[in-house]
Order: sequence, then C-alpha cells, then structure tokens
Amino acid sequence: MPVVLRMRGHRFEFYASDRDEPPHIHVRKDEKHAKFWLEMAVILEFSYGYRAHELNNVRKMVEGHREELLEAWHVFFD
Repeated sequence: MPVVLRMRGHRFEFYASDRDEPPHIHVRKDEKHAKFWLEMAVILEFSYGYRAHELNNVRKMVEGHREELLEAWHVFFD
C-alpha cells in the first residue's frame, strides 16, 4: 500500500488491489479511516472514527493536494 502523502499525522494511501476502481485515496490516522473519490471532485465515500470537524479538515487537505494524489494514482496504476 503506497503512502502518497503524510500530513498532520494522516497517511494518504491507496491499495494495489484498487486498480479496478476509479481514482480515490484512503486517509488514515490512528484508528480513523476515510475514503475519497478524486476524479470529478473530491467526494467522500465513507469514513470511520473521524468527527465532523476532523473530516472537514481532511477533505480540505485532499482538495488541496488533489492533483498530486491523482498523478500518484496514475503513475502507480498506469
């Protein structure tokens, strides 16, 4: 599972088995986990353990690094 970015204690990663899904990123911190789709816009797929204000901050981080995350996805899977 490649870690693409680390920021404020969060790991931004994807799994090799995700190849058949549209581009997305998993964000983890401790026991918390969220998945965001990246293609047209940053869209939350699910989250576990994050409080609403934490999730808003994570979304902003994903949005701020969306292009970098998409590029890493395509480099890895293409």
